[in-house]
Amino acid sequence: MFEQLGLIGCGLMGGSFALAMKRAGLVKRVVGYSKSPSTTERARQIGVIDIEAPSALLAVSGADIVLIAVPVSASEATFKAIKHLVKPNMLIMDVGSTKSDVIDAARKGLREHIGSFVPAHPIAGKESSGVEHADSDLYAGRHVILTPTERTLTAQLQKAEEVWTALGCKVQKMSPEQHDATFAAVSHLPHMIAFALMNAISGHPNGKEFLSFAGPGFRDFSRIAASEPKVWRDILIANREELLQQSKLFQKHLQDFEALVTNGDVAALEKLIAHASSTRVNWGISYKSNK
Repeated sequence: MFEQLGLIGCGLMGGSFALAMKRAGLVKRVVGYSKSPSTTERARQIGVIDIEAPSALLAVSGADIVLIAVPVSASEATFKAIKHLVKPNMLIMDVGSTKSDVIDAARKGLREHIGSFVPAHPIAGKESSGVEHADSDLYAGRHVILTPTERTLTAQLQKAEEVWTALGCKVQKMSPEQHDATFAAVSHLPHMIAFALMNAISGHPNGKEFLSFAGPGFRDFSRIAASEPKVWRDILIANREELLQQSKLFQKHLQDFEALVTNGDVAALEKLIAHASSTRVNWGISYKSNK
């Protein structure tokens, strides 16, 4: 059991982690901080945290486990803010959807304390954000990807695995590069395509009429496009190199379809469609959220 969780970012992801830790009996108290004081206060009122901290630094004071649940663009500033109170035995984790940039931010911010940091990406979330939607079951049965660096301490990595496993998660390890390439393909690019598609339709003179006839198959595009703008702005920029590589590959295949449609090549078009429909997604790592 941990004595104290220092929670930086009391939103959906951070709040759900705190509730899950409490329910599992893994922590005695939670000290939380959010950039918005009203969010921190609300988190205390509904029992997500026990004590409000006035700063990120004071949120980690006395903590033996820290979770950073802030937008990836705020990672470096957060690491710099807490570095003076990081202790050798402290476990620090994040929940960011990109890893190479967060690790780079941790190197710059934590410096000699980088070994305490275990980068983590829980594949979970909801379409509704905010601490009011925090759920102690959010991570149960979900995959969590850990991307340790060459300086991650073995003891801290083991602690991280034990924590997520105790919360009912399926823990896997990847290199940061493998992680970012994987999620550029199966999450970040699909989001960008959904955003572009919805903008294209809404920009058409008859866009509203078109959308009124959309069937069940269109719902996933609409759901994905409804994701939090600031969160996805940061993710797409943070992982842009991998994302743009995947986008070029997608555009090539889209052009293949366009050429066959233009030429009316029925047999070749059927072959491409059959190949796509025969591809089976490994739902062992499902990405159900807008996170």
